[in-house]
Amino acid sequence: MADKSLPSHAPSWYARPDARAWRCEPAPADVRAFHRSLPDHAPTPLTELPVLAAEFGVGRVFVKDESCRLGLPAFKALGASWAVHRALAERGAEPGPVTLVAATDGNHGRAVARMAHRHGHAAHVFVPRGVHPRAVAAIAAEGARVTEVAGPYDEAVRLAAEAATAPGTLLIQDTGLPGYERIPRWIVEGYSTLCAEIDEQLTAAGVTEGPDLVAVPVGVGSLAQAVVTHYRGSPRGHAPTLLSVEPEAAPCVLRSLTLGRLVSVTTGETVMAGLNCGTPSGIAWPHLLAGLDAAIAVTDDDCARAGADLAASGVSSGPCGAAALAGLRAAVTGTDAADRRTALGLGPDSVVVLLSTEGTAANPGRPAAR
Repeated sequence: MADKSLPSHAPSWYARPDARAWRCEPAPADVRAFHRSLPDHAPTPLTELPVLAAEFGVGRVFVKDESCRLGLPAFKALGASWAVHRALAERGAEPGPVTLVAATDGNHGRAVARMAHRHGHAAHVFVPRGVHPRAVAAIAAEGARVTEVAGPYDEAVRLAAEAATAPGTLLIQDTGLPGYERIPRWIVEGYSTLCAEIDEQLTAAGVTEGPDLVAVPVGVGSLAQAVVTHYRGSPRGHAPTLLSVEPEAAPCVLRSLTLGRLVSVTTGETVMAGLNCGTPSGIAWPHLLAGLDAAIAVTDDDCARAGADLAASGVSSGPCGAAALAGLRAAVTGTDAADRRTALGLGPDSVVVLLSTEGTAANPGRPAAR
């Protein structure tokens, strides 16, 4: 059971300088081959933005643009496709159709619904409060049955898990729970394709040693787990700094890191709907605790400015995707900026990668600041 006890004035910044020395096993190599076999697969762009490099006083800044991944406007299809493939293969010749069940803040549920339809199965998706109606409609348009939940994301996760106990159902959830770990691990493995693409694209751009810093938006922490696994996977040479970014309204990973134990937080309202999660994934937590160098929480205003900046540079980035830029900017400007730059290992030659995890069509929010 997660501990909800929190300090009365929780910080919005965390740093652990020895995380770069931690190592773990890498993701399996066959994930990339699976994604390459899909008819609608193509690597997503890695776009260089010199204007941001100049703003932050670093060598180069790249944005991994996940606004169109396997025909959907977010990276989530990578994890859902691999996990559904593995889960259905394990089910084997079991007769009859199955209903794939998931809880979502938007993108994961739509990806599960798309994969269910592709394999000839049904989907039942639980959506918490605060998800934009257009995102809910997009899930339904994939052919899924949608149940809208009056409570937060954690409540949707609980209800989805209960629904998946019925005969003929299969839970495809990225939140690892006690006794439910294999499918969340497969989802995390699916995200490794994104990181492998970054390696190849940086090499093509003349960056042979990999990035110096990667900023990743965080909900329950599954993508961050994949990023940690990739860049801390053994054997590996150059180890970049890894920065997680969350909404101030839902800083479950930041709070857990600060306290040194997995805790739940009471979430509020945020335009970053896909990151509005109250409890880190149980399977992600050990990787996040050991492998993240830093964590930061950002405001909706921070996010709106970042989204506008990315749009001006030609990158379609929804609120969750823009969080990576918002987090880096918050870390290297304002109070204690010099100390934070040192903690992040940033210098004039540093190469930074920002993960823009969704396009503007994924979870529509308020208009970007101008």
